[in-house]
Amino acid sequence: MTLSENLFERAKQLIPGGVNSPVRAFRSVGGAPFFVKSARGATLTTADDRELIDFVCTWGPAIHGHNHPVIKAAIAAALENGTSFGTPNPYEVEMAELIVKFFPSFQKVRMCNSGTEATMSAIRLARGFTKRDKIIKFAGCYHGHSDSLLIKAGSGALTHGNPDSAGVPASFARETVVLPYNDCAALDAAFAANPGQIAGVIIEPYCGNVGFIMPDAGYLSYLREITAKHGTILIFDEVMTGFRLAPGGVQELESITPDLTTLGKIIGGGLPVGAFGGRADIMDHLAPLGPVYQAGTLSGNPLAMAAGIASLKLLTELNPYGRLDALGRQLREAVLAAAQAKGMPVQVPQRGSMFSIFFTDTPVRDYTTALQGDAKLFARFFHACLERGVYFAPSAYEAGFLSTAHAGHTIDRACEIITQSLREL
Repeated sequence: MTLSENLFERAKQLIPGGVNSPVRAFRSVGGAPFFVKSARGATLTTADDRELIDFVCTWGPAIHGHNHPVIKAAIAAALENGTSFGTPNPYEVEMAELIVKFFPSFQKVRMCNSGTEATMSAIRLARGFTKRDKIIKFAGCYHGHSDSLLIKAGSGALTHGNPDSAGVPASFARETVVLPYNDCAALDAAFAANPGQIAGVIIEPYCGNVGFIMPDAGYLSYLREITAKHGTILIFDEVMTGFRLAPGGVQELESITPDLTTLGKIIGGGLPVGAFGGRADIMDHLAPLGPVYQAGTLSGNPLAMAAGIASLKLLTELNPYGRLDALGRQLREAVLAAAQAKGMPVQVPQRGSMFSIFFTDTPVRDYTTALQGDAKLFARFFHACLERGVYFAPSAYEAGFLSTAHAGHTIDRACEIITQSLREL
């Protein structure tokens, strides 16, 4: 028995399923998860001393690679002054200034501890501001595990065949309207059926939790238009895409200004953090100024803020987005070429440092077409890559991520392994 197998057996005795987040359990691809003892650059080192080229990047935040020396030094410097104060600290102010600088839609911002907290709070704020109850979300979009949003969810919920979670009261679910992504007619019908009742629309503008999916031309603009028309708060969930695809996220790339935006992952430099913000008149409805309550003892934690500030400043200094897109295109072209040589149907949507691999003839543009991909074939591909030293997310329905550390020999070697693995299928 390997050390990872032993750790997993021990974990299963005490932790539900042996994991602290369901997608880590390898249920959709089969086998047992490996345990990681360290990470550096683009590489994970397992408990059994295997080195793996990592295309998960801790599910997004490691845009500079793992254990970056500048971020590590920032954490160490902050640690000298303490781990948590329970009071305001200077890092919070600097982080808020950085976010507002990069995202034109932000006039005010509130820190929290995770993407789930950010989306949950944004939904509550939209309801409190509009004095309406209903929320629109989109099938396959995952916005964390709060009750209002765990309806037809993506990410781990979809991977494990539970897009509707037990424990969510039916009365809560009735307040959430689920629509297909990329369908303007469905938006029209939903607003017509619920006049004056829709508080907010929350969307991953580029989907990452049912695999990586891009919007049709004009779709996000239409969403902005119809929400403005009906006085509904438009919420962009940029927990994955914020700072990763552009300094100002998808809203910068698409020139669209939502009312509220949720952030996470990258703004903590790998430490637990989230944030939400937007129009000042909406944000001022939060306590202590307004009636919408939201709080967190560890919100604005000095270690997380210091790490995030270092990460965001690195993005400013390095401006890596063109290089990351080139790495993404290199990986995409390698997959397409190997699959074509094999006569294997595949779709590889990619933008910048995000991508997915769907084994299907059908272009993937929503939840339904994502599910048409061959998940069993993906599982075989996953294990073939893993055996050779490349780690993708253990699910056919998750985005992949690149970092600046994947450049040079690393991306070349990864493409060789991917090509060999596809030939084997």
